Amino acid sequence: MANLVYKRVSTDQQSTDPVVFEEDPGTSSRLHPLQRPESRALVDYARPGDTVHICEMFRLVRGTGHILDVLDVLHPDRLALRIHDGAFSAMDLTARHRAPESCCPL
Repeated sequence: MANLVYKRVSTDQQSTDPVVFEEDPGTSSRLHPLQRPESRALVDYARPGDTVHICEMFRLVRGTGHILDVLDVLHPDRLALRIHDGAFSAMDLTARHRAPESCCPL
């Protein structure tokens, strides 16, 4: 099976070249995702409007707490997260995910 991708740009300033950040296989999955060298480099490199693509949630995070932390970093810079398979793949991860505490008093 092949992975086929079609991309198109409309100006000379745009690029279809993917930018890949790949962790060393020895990088522990127990590290918080924002403490891993390449995921941190990705966040530092990304620009507003970019989309971060991940094959499945567990390649980046180990649970919902970590994904919320990652989204807290991505959203202020208007970065989208797209998980392509498994958990969270059907969810819109571009929307604001945490309501301000003042709006929902207990």
